[in-house]
Amino acid sequence: MQTEARVGGVALDGRGAVAASRRQEQQQQRHIGTAAHLAAGGFAGVVSKTCTAPLARLTILFQVAGMHSDAAALRKCSIWHEASRIVREEGFRAFWKGNLVTIVHRLPYSAMSFYSYERYKKLLGMVPGLDDPNYVSVVRLLGGGLAGVTAASVTYPLDVVRTRLATQKTTRYYKGIFHTLSTICKEESGRGLYKGLGATLLQSAFMYMNP
Repeated sequence: MQTEARVGGVALDGRGAVAASRRQEQQQQRHIGTAAHLAAGGFAGVVSKTCTAPLARLTILFQVAGMHSDAAALRKCSIWHEASRIVREEGFRAFWKGNLVTIVHRLPYSAMSFYSYERYKKLLGMVPGLDDPNYVSVVRLLGGGLAGVTAASVTYPLDVVRTRLATQKTTRYYKGIFHTLSTICKEESGRGLYKGLGATLLQSAFMYMNP
């Protein structure tokens, strides 16, 4: 006995209905797989950034040490010396200054780079000449670079906030994410949130260029 099913307004026999059902299930699985992959990547990034936050803060403090210290203090500068100073003067939790901003920054950055990469690949694939299968690597290369630039541009203000919070020592000028954002906008205008963006965009473009 032959049965019919209607999919999208089109009548299908038993085999056609089964095939259409399987295609729908595969599409749903791909969507679920993409979401799970994105969530897993974001979570892994958050965990890794949190675990390495103390080293990241020490790196930032060493990079700006010459701005706040004299020559004698710089000669004593070492990882152990600076780590001991942080614990003694700021407390153990100070190793994670700015880490909340890093977490807030990481999730949209991962989502934006993932989404824009797929969109740029589709757009570049429509360009005459780049739709040739021989240029797949070129499309991926350009798509990755553009995705990195897009994600960095959108989330860069959070990167600036993280750096400002992480470089504070005993004197606290900035008191949190929103206070830092509002203070920078008030004192330096909105352009202050994008200081150093050019170098970051170049870094992101080359970092995400994967053929």
